Amino acid sequence: MNPADASALHTDFADLRRLHAQAVRDSVTLVQRVAPGDLSRPTPCSAWTLADLLAHMTAQHHGFAAAARGEGREPAHWAVRPLGTNPVGEYTAAAGKVIAAFAIVEGPDQAFALPEFSAGRTFRAARAIGFHLIDYVVHSWDVARTLGLAYAPAPELLRAALPIARAVPNDDSRLAPGSAFRPGLTAGEDADTLEQILAALGRAPRWRGPERGEAAHGAGRQVLSS
Repeated sequence: MNPADASALHTDFADLRRLHAQAVRDSVTLVQRVAPGDLSRPTPCSAWTLADLLAHMTAQHHGFAAAARGEGREPAHWAVRPLGTNPVGEYTAAAGKVIAAFAIVEGPDQAFALPEFSAGRTFRAARAIGFHLIDYVVHSWDVARTLGLAYAPAPELLRAALPIARAVPNDDSRLAPGSAFRPGLTAGEDADTLEQILAALGRAPRWRGPERGEAAHGAGRQVLSS
């Protein structure tokens, strides 16, 4: 994210934390719909099953929470571990920890060590929280699409997320194995805000996975609203 693009985000720090918490809670609502049989399903994240995606999402919560506590340089906090016997519960607990950790950050200039972004520098808290916010707007959509559920975040959240998405470097790093984002796509002229965010981060807004079982078909018509 370069400073010129980052300046497009005018959300103040209190609002940024509130919207971040909203994005993470939206993801929890969706993850709580995951059944054991869903874990092998493909996701919009290239080559990741839903189990892989949940393991990544859980690990990132632990890593960012550690960064907020001043412990982000310790690799163990960022380790992606195989899912346990209660992946939904583990995810919910990790989400609660990162929200709580961000809530006590001293201010927008507190330093966060984020070794997955840079081994040699730190990031302002406001920027780091923005990174995590955009990750969970997009990963919430990933989970929703994987499960056949609709996802309709609050307009205020999407307005804050769009400039962050556009500021993420669209370079060769997106081609690296395990990258959460792929090269950006061109959004259609009639694309809504969520679709613009998705396209900027390499998601095909019309992506759909295989149908779930008959019992889940009704859930696919429900919309998560913030």
